[in-house]
Amino acid sequence: MSKINIVDKTGNIVGEAELEEYIFDIEPNEPVVHEAVVQYLANQRQGNKSAKTRSEVRGGGKKPWRQKGTGRARAGSRTSPLWRGGGVIFAPKPRDFSKKMNKKKKNLAIRSVLSDKNQNEELTIINELDFNAPKTKDMIKVLDALDKSKALIVTDTKKDNVVLSSNNIPKVKATTVGEINVYDLLLYDDLVLTKDALDLIQEVYAK
Repeated sequence: MSKINIVDKTGNIVGEAELEEYIFDIEPNEPVVHEAVVQYLANQRQGNKSAKTRSEVRGGGKKPWRQKGTGRARAGSRTSPLWRGGGVIFAPKPRDFSKKMNKKKKNLAIRSVLSDKNQNEELTIINELDFNAPKTKDMIKVLDALDKSKALIVTDTKKDNVVLSSNNIPKVKATTVGEINVYDLLLYDDLVLTKDALDLIQEVYAK
């Protein structure tokens, strides 16, 4: 096991924590990480666009004019896509863009990114993080003390005051262990874990 310093809200070292090599010190698997990002982005797509084809547009039962002798092009229905108010050729329809990924691969992707954060010194462990009330300036003070500007903050359980204190800070997001994903881990330069969050991660992603 490797060790990492634990700091407080002022950035002072207050102890040490042990990091499981199986989670924080493996060779990152880039193809699996890429697959996890693709899956996450695909699952964010709503897929609810819809337009009417010529068969769904109202009207069009009667032939606009006779086939021959008018000097105009032949027309069989007013719902033709060539006509104003007609249907749409290859109209978009609601569809499911979601992709599946098995649990082992998901866990490997998470462990790969966590290991990369640790190996590149982009991981910080804080002994505790909570506020009596949601105040953006209090969160900014903590981030300044830790020298973090674009960070993902992870707590063991949802702490409303931490989330609300982070919402108005650009490039900062607060989440929980149960909600972390590969996309967010990669999006933010630094990862800040509370000690309780670290313990829970090492329990959830253990061998």
